[in-house]
Amino acid sequence: MTTIDYRLPTVSQKTSLMTLDDIRRPVEVELEAFRSYFRSAMKNRVFLLDKVVQYLLRQKGKQLRPILVLLTARACGGITESTHRAAALVELLHTATLVHDDVVDEADQRRGKFSINALWKNKVAVLLGDFLLSRGLLLALDHKEYELLHIVSDAVRRMSEGELLQIEKARKLDIDEETYFAIISDKTASLISACTSCGAHSAGADDEMQSAMHAFGEELGMAFQIRDDLFDFGSKDVGKPLGIDLQEKKMTLPLIHALGRADKAEKKSIMNVVRRKKKSRSDMEKVRAFVQTHEGIEYAKETMLQHADKAMSLLLTLPESDARNALADLVRYTVTRDR
Repeated sequence: MTTIDYRLPTVSQKTSLMTLDDIRRPVEVELEAFRSYFRSAMKNRVFLLDKVVQYLLRQKGKQLRPILVLLTARACGGITESTHRAAALVELLHTATLVHDDVVDEADQRRGKFSINALWKNKVAVLLGDFLLSRGLLLALDHKEYELLHIVSDAVRRMSEGELLQIEKARKLDIDEETYFAIISDKTASLISACTSCGAHSAGADDEMQSAMHAFGEELGMAFQIRDDLFDFGSKDVGKPLGIDLQEKKMTLPLIHALGRADKAEKKSIMNVVRRKKKSRSDMEKVRAFVQTHEGIEYAKETMLQHADKAMSLLLTLPESDARNALADLVRYTVTRDR
């Protein structure tokens, strides 16, 4: 079995042209079936609810999580009816958390479109999130998919704990690397590992393969979030507003590392900026320059690549297939994406 090395120049050249359309190709037919399955899971008889749901369905997004479920199942033995339920369950609960997040964050937009709370106010948005959660629970229970429900429910618990820990640390601003990794593991990697775990389980994979795919999802999720955090220190808007983490006093890996390398006076100066409720453009530039000077961006990129390496090595436990290759391409896409 050959080693997958995403850092080879020829692969890097391929990666620059890679899109999610390329990655999803091995499961394109099944993904279309999933979309139909997902729409049917959202059906209801309440006019207002149906109107909001139809608006939500038009905001398709990348559908990264259903793709992960389907590709993992294909790579671990084959896509089954249980796989489609797993993909729908994950997407229902993930969508519910996004709707609730927009209420908590008082966000007016999601993926460049008006958020549910911006159009229908908070009460409708919260109730929609509750509806989506209930649909996911019923989908699993009606088909006795207890293990899938357990996997996804545990991920939702971890996501909530991660968000609350981040809020706590944003108030105290006492976050270190260990706490940062705990936050992103719970906040982001938990749901991605739920996707890969559900995919493997739905395909009838043995315990060893399921464990490997759970670990693969965790490593991929860690790399994904670090890449997301790096966007905050970029030079262009990529859908996530530049500097939004700094504005919200979220301490991410590039800044944490830079602070650890700074002397006491410089650290105090930067922390005074971070603590400000409103930061000017010059404030943001000062922090970015500080992070750049103390190699915070380079350190975060190297850490991201280490998690990607671990994800790649875990894929090697699977037999060679188009689905496994697509998962490897997804790792490449994750660490090189520009949005």
